[in-house]
Amino acid sequence: MRLLQGVPRGCPKAKNVHRQYHRPSFAPKPTIDIKHIRQAPGLYEQNCIDRNYLPQSRYSWDIFALHQEWTQVQRNARTIREKANTIRRQLANAASSPDSDSRSALLSEAKAYKSQLEAISTTESALEHRIESLALQLPNLSSEHTPSGSEPKVLDYINSHPLSTSPSRPWRSHTQIGIDLALLDFSSSATTSGWGWYFLINEAVALEHALVQYALSIARSKGWTTVSPPSIVYAHIASACGFLPRDTNGETQIYDIGSGSGSGTGNGDKDKDEGKPGLVLAGTAEIPFAGMQAGKTLAEDELPLKIVGASRCYRAEAGARGVDTKGLYRVHEFTKVEMFAWTAPDRAEQTGYFATGEGEDGAGPTAQEGMFEEMLGIQKEVIRGLGLHARVLEMPAMDLGASAQRKIDIEVWFPGRREREEGWGEVTSLSMCGDYQTRRLGTRVKRKEGMSWPFTVNGTAMAVPRVLAAVLEMGWDEERGVVVVPDVLRPWMGGLEVIGKKENKK
Repeated sequence: MRLLQGVPRGCPKAKNVHRQYHRPSFAPKPTIDIKHIRQAPGLYEQNCIDRNYLPQSRYSWDIFALHQEWTQVQRNARTIREKANTIRRQLANAASSPDSDSRSALLSEAKAYKSQLEAISTTESALEHRIESLALQLPNLSSEHTPSGSEPKVLDYINSHPLSTSPSRPWRSHTQIGIDLALLDFSSSATTSGWGWYFLINEAVALEHALVQYALSIARSKGWTTVSPPSIVYAHIASACGFLPRDTNGETQIYDIGSGSGSGTGNGDKDKDEGKPGLVLAGTAEIPFAGMQAGKTLAEDELPLKIVGASRCYRAEAGARGVDTKGLYRVHEFTKVEMFAWTAPDRAEQTGYFATGEGEDGAGPTAQEGMFEEMLGIQKEVIRGLGLHARVLEMPAMDLGASAQRKIDIEVWFPGRREREEGWGEVTSLSMCGDYQTRRLGTRVKRKEGMSWPFTVNGTAMAVPRVLAAVLEMGWDEERGVVVVPDVLRPWMGGLEVIGKKENKK
């Protein structure tokens, strides 16, 4: 097994998990596979190292040691219970005995054993709580498809690179285009909201709605059910999905809006809010979608269960200050179309913990892998139809979120980002999560073999601001001073073919 010294030089700062969410009594109780962690602590240690979760890399060994301690406490409890049972039998026999001193001594001894058992019960609960707390902080085990290190692997390209056909073509950033054509207003949003917000105006609003309808239409044509989710969710639901309140540098990432007591600020009467479940703004519809089946049992014939929907998403992006501060690429609030699916587990008895892409009989893709490919196909179709040049990336272990076993991103080429990342920018992400989320949310499936946990897959169908920015930049016609609207969006824009400058109103 590789040791900690094997971490590549120059790797990103280690991920430090900050668990701050209180789980209320009505929340589903997580069922983590503690047994597997105990049986393979080295596997979980290496997984944490590979994914740059260095503070968590020893948690599996801590769990192993705590379980040994718990086992010893259990043995002690059994010994004391046996002694207490013996005393009870002696007390029953002494009930008719005139020897009050003997009975008094037995009662005193029974009382002492009772106190010891109560103390042991408290110790057991504390150990169980600590074990669960550590287990919940471990990231999912990575798929065998996932490259090690920090560099992604290019799997495919979509559409030809524009520089190969028009090397001398003049380009503009979407920020310039949006301001010149009266489509984007960053000045007003800076006044109302600050950095990271924006106003879409005129045809940009129609573009946003067209992009949403375009993505939804493709998903619906493939049997996906549309859902409109809430933007506010319980904090413990977000946590169960693998979303943490802070990023790797301890910066705030999720907007906390308090307990829902009505103050709306999260800074209301502390006593009034005490004990109430926290609420957060969802950073993605993945969170409320996953929560739809929390605490429920699905029938096997309901799977796969596929839903898609548009929502507003909120991300603090506190650690990103100074990066992509202009334009639509990195913002706090945006519209996104998200796909989410529950599939049958890969095995009747989940004895394997790394996704291999093979079914239970060893032939063909698993249900989860098949869904993953279906969703990737939808993402490619969306990008291809818009005429955007893109690349498909198998993301490395160090880039995976806590819940993901495997992740594929699609990056579009932005002319306005040529001086950053060679023009590439992420527009979709696709993750398969195994039973990470369903175990934490209490979502089960009833199968012929017994109860199990379904697997989940989630992916972006349309991240509106970034794709809108790419459409403006790639559609820019310098000679005419207009943006050419992609053919696939025109049906939702009243047949509009180009977006030009507005006539000055007198």
